[in-house]
Amino acid sequence: MNARARTLMIALCVVIMASGVVTLGYAMWSAHQPVNGSPHFVIDSGDSVSAVAHKLVEQKIIPNPFAFLFWSYQRGYSGSIKAGEYRIETGISLIRLLERFVKGDVISYAITFVEGWTFRQYLEQLRRHPKLRHTLNGKSNAEVMTQLGFEQLHPEGRFFPDTYLFSAGTPDIDVLRRAFKNMENILADAWENRASGLMLQDVDEALILASIVEKETGKPEEREMIAGVFHNRLAKNMRLQTDPTVIYGLGQNFDGNLTRVHLKTDSPYNTYTRYGLPPTPIANPGKLAIQAAVNPADTSALYFVSRGDGSHEFSDTLEEHNAAVAKYQLGAKRSAKTEAVNE
Repeated sequence: MNARARTLMIALCVVIMASGVVTLGYAMWSAHQPVNGSPHFVIDSGDSVSAVAHKLVEQKIIPNPFAFLFWSYQRGYSGSIKAGEYRIETGISLIRLLERFVKGDVISYAITFVEGWTFRQYLEQLRRHPKLRHTLNGKSNAEVMTQLGFEQLHPEGRFFPDTYLFSAGTPDIDVLRRAFKNMENILADAWENRASGLMLQDVDEALILASIVEKETGKPEEREMIAGVFHNRLAKNMRLQTDPTVIYGLGQNFDGNLTRVHLKTDSPYNTYTRYGLPPTPIANPGKLAIQAAVNPADTSALYFVSRGDGSHEFSDTLEEHNAAVAKYQLGAKRSAKTEAVNE
């Protein structure tokens, strides 16, 4: 190699080394530089670290992929990035962004199941949420319960009403599974701490009564009293005569107007024609209704009638009840709930 060629080779090596130093220096400098924000950055399942880096460049969140790739491999994060939907705030550093991807700090969405909703309303709420992955559409109640692993269990009342957080793409069945587990835990705790001498045979009957209490309660502070009335009626072998059970039995045939014909038409859920509790819950009760069902008020009341403001007038005797009906329902269209029924 002549002198000129040797000089050129040395110069090239110097340039390469200098380039490496500059590149490494750039990566070190970039680690704590702010990136551009994005309200919705999606890492798909199966995306490689290189794919993520190029998505960041395409969406102009980072200027080039080098620093992101360098730190991913340097810290051993290349195989640990979690799929999901991320919200990237403008100003977050590149290294913090990478750590967020590894942690899986994805955007959370919420779905709310309201106390007193039926299982059908739960399924409709799930169906409407755009961020869930819908696996239950078109499935029967029995098929849903089979998918949950409880094929012999009636679904009504088995899912705790609450707000549940999830990430985009979560299967709808996963949300139901969490609600089911929550109800199991809350119901078991309430049953363990129940009052003595209840007119309930088991935890399933507690859930049934809690669902009725939930549907009958307009004022939260009356839950225990309403539960107490139902316990008293069960103890005296009186029919519960509660409208919500009849309405539930009518299902989608109920048009909002409960009639005398409805009350006289026998069905497993008609507590005007049948004694005892209905065969299943009629809604999904909340925690306070469950607690009231197993810890009812110590009362001698056997009747209650709506005052028209969400509260109720409680009575010990049929005569008192009839007077309350006349007082609070006079001049109004009387519902079946306010009819005086001779026992």
